[in-house]
Amino acid sequence: MKSQISNAMLLAIIINIVYAKAIGVTQGIIARQAGGDMWIVTIFSTLFGLLIMSLTVLIIKRTPEKNILEQTKLLVGKWGEKLIALLMFTFFLGAYGGIMITVVYHLMDYFLPEVPTYIFVALVTIVGVYGIMKGVEVIARLAVLGVFSIIVLNILLLLGSLDYFEIESFLPVLRNGFFNAVEVTKHHNADWAMATLMVAIILPMVKQKEKWMKYSTKALILGGGFILMWPILEVGVLSPEVAGQYIVACMQMARSAEIGLFVHRYELIMVIFFAISALIQVMMCLLCASISAKHIIGGNNLNFLLIPVAVILGVFGYWVVNDHIRAMDLLTYYWPRVAMPITFAVPIIVFLLGFIFKKKLTKGNLDAPS
Repeated sequence: MKSQISNAMLLAIIINIVYAKAIGVTQGIIARQAGGDMWIVTIFSTLFGLLIMSLTVLIIKRTPEKNILEQTKLLVGKWGEKLIALLMFTFFLGAYGGIMITVVYHLMDYFLPEVPTYIFVALVTIVGVYGIMKGVEVIARLAVLGVFSIIVLNILLLLGSLDYFEIESFLPVLRNGFFNAVEVTKHHNADWAMATLMVAIILPMVKQKEKWMKYSTKALILGGGFILMWPILEVGVLSPEVAGQYIVACMQMARSAEIGLFVHRYELIMVIFFAISALIQVMMCLLCASISAKHIIGGNNLNFLLIPVAVILGVFGYWVVNDHIRAMDLLTYYWPRVAMPITFAVPIIVFLLGFIFKKKLTKGNLDAPS
């Protein structure tokens, strides 16, 4: 793959692909299952993300010109490549359902309840396809702007919430037990999995491979910090009991914030600054699903597959969000059971295959163009 983006752009994409869903529907689910420990769950999940991201970067650095699917083909042939690609496509298909829950319910439940669901799904998917057609470089530049928007949003929310913050809400710590907190991390782990599996596909597009580990680690730490502020404020301002009553907990948190006499409710401000991160999630999910589909069928033209993949993901996304109960049941009970095995299996299998067929990796690097 030709290098197209810088490591700083990669950092921005990683932060954006996790942020929107992690502060939205994920925190509501965690509040219902972990209560006041939701901020601890977020820390545990970030540490998990660091571990899997580091493993993923190490795998790609073995063959810097090849993504994880191309490396699998080098190691075990095209059928192994197709199997891993199918797992990756399944993951991004499911992840798109979660992204649609985040985007559609933000807009439909709080601003435009009378607009048909398919309008939201169709428009968001079309914008995602348009972004991919413009190229990864354009998406990456938009992600840099998205990081700026995230910082502004977090600062505004922090300033508007401090007067209502109650430290007593955090006690006792680990009130539901350490192992419960670890178990509940599966919901946030599925968000970080989007970042790690995306990196497994796009990392060869990034320049200066010697900086891959440094910038991916920075992205996880910064992204985790940006996200962590939300459960801390939700516990200290709303209380976990209140946060857990909402599908989109961050919107209720935004409603509770105010600055001065004139800016009392942040819903519109939040959506404005939140939108870029949500669009990056859509674009990168569509891109990674399309690349996975290309490796499944063995084609060479990514643009040819982009529209069919967008239709498949869009139809699935519509089916998910068209029923609130179905959407939350899928996201809460079924999606982690699908996402976690794929998240662990793909990097661990490819990592072990690299040890077993080390000579193939060496030969592949020698044959790769300099």
